Amino acid sequence: MSHTIVTPSPAATARAYLARLWEEPESRSTLIGLLGVLLIHLLLWLIAPHIFRFDAITGVDRPHAAPRTFSIELAPETFAKPVTPPPPNRFVETNPDAPENIPDKTNNFAAQNQQVAQEKPTPDGKSDMPALDGKKSDTPPTQIVSGQLSKPIEHIEAQPPPVETPPAETVVAPPKAEQNPLPGFEKKEGDSKDGFGTNIAKVIDGPTRPVPEKVEGARDVPLIDTATAFQPAIDPKRPRPRPQVVKQQQVRPAILTENKFGTSNIGNIAVDAKWSNYGAYLQRMIDTVQVQWERILIESKTYPPSGSTVTVRFILNSEGRIAQITEVENHSTDQASRACVSGITDRAPYGPWTDDMKAILGEQQVMTFTFYYQ
Repeated sequence: MSHTIVTPSPAATARAYLARLWEEPESRSTLIGLLGVLLIHLLLWLIAPHIFRFDAITGVDRPHAAPRTFSIELAPETFAKPVTPPPPNRFVETNPDAPENIPDKTNNFAAQNQQVAQEKPTPDGKSDMPALDGKKSDTPPTQIVSGQLSKPIEHIEAQPPPVETPPAETVVAPPKAEQNPLPGFEKKEGDSKDGFGTNIAKVIDGPTRPVPEKVEGARDVPLIDTATAFQPAIDPKRPRPRPQVVKQQQVRPAILTENKFGTSNIGNIAVDAKWSNYGAYLQRMIDTVQVQWERILIESKTYPPSGSTVTVRFILNSEGRIAQITEVENHSTDQASRACVSGITDRAPYGPWTDDMKAILGEQQVMTFTFYYQ
């Protein structure tokens, strides 16, 4: 009899070992723990790449997604920004005698607030300018009244007038008055001492006085003996100013443009305009140029042809200085052209601009002045 020893396989050995461990309670719990740890690590190894990835995720459009239309309504004033109206951009010259009144809406600016009005209303008139009688022109009117600048404005250095001694008044002697004696003097008649008689009273034209004899002279003379009349002497070199029936306004002379369509507002002639620093500045500048231009013409003792014009374009900077004369369009004589240019440049500078003027105009502005010779 023989015996054969067979070596078991590794798998059988492992199964036998695990079977023994599973039979023992302590070994079984340890084995379950080890299997749980292995499963957890295996799951983490499979899921971790999907959880902790950092690459961009590209979305995929749904193939059957249909577009949807939304209707949204907003109130106009909810998100609308307040709109600031643009400043007026048309300069007009107002009537200084008209009352101050702020217009409701206008594109005109001037040296004072004013609302359009006229003495004779235009039925259903809605114009911002009053009805005017003047020359027909395609250019819209900018002046509504005409007058005379009798004195320069404030920033012109006016020379004091020379001291003149008025001539002495002449004493005029009163005319000699007529004097008549009183009628009816009693006188003695005849040789009888007891007899008296009277003269027949005669009616005498004119005043009578107790004088012995009649004195020839004027009848209507004041009864004050010491009355004297003072008559001012007339100096032919200094004639007195001619009395004016109508008082001229202190505005510059104007060539009024015809405007048939006026306003229905009744009052002193006026125009729609809003005050601004720029309007007041321009009015002072225009008045200064007008006065200087007239002085130059008076001193030259010559006058250009009637109906001729000169247009001067120049640049005015924020310091009130004439930066450059850009163009002179002359339809008159050379002397007339020089007078116009001098009228603009002689009184410069016209004063610095205000901050609001600089905000609107910048640092300089191109201006055009047209001079008319009538």
